[in-house]
Amino acid sequence: MEKKEQIEKQMNKLKQIREDLGMNRTEFSGYMGIPLRTLEEWEAGRRQMPDYVLRLIAYYAKMQQLLVEKKIDLGEDADGKK
Repeated sequence: MEKKEQIEKQMNKLKQIREDLGMNRTEFSGYMGIPLRTLEEWEAGRRQMPDYVLRLIAYYAKMQQLLVEKKIDLGEDADGKK
């Protein structure tokens, strides 16, 4: 796959994850602990994120959704502190 196509695929996946969570860029940035500027660069396709980062973001978002659906509270805030 060509680099441009790979970046576009990443952009679309990242935007879809954010939109599925119902968050704007600022909210998503804080939720994931990603600097807003970095998120903007990724979503605009000006920077390519490492593939593993996108996989981790997708995994984290999915796990958080499952915890909410199953009403499981781990007793931690967004920084991982109790």
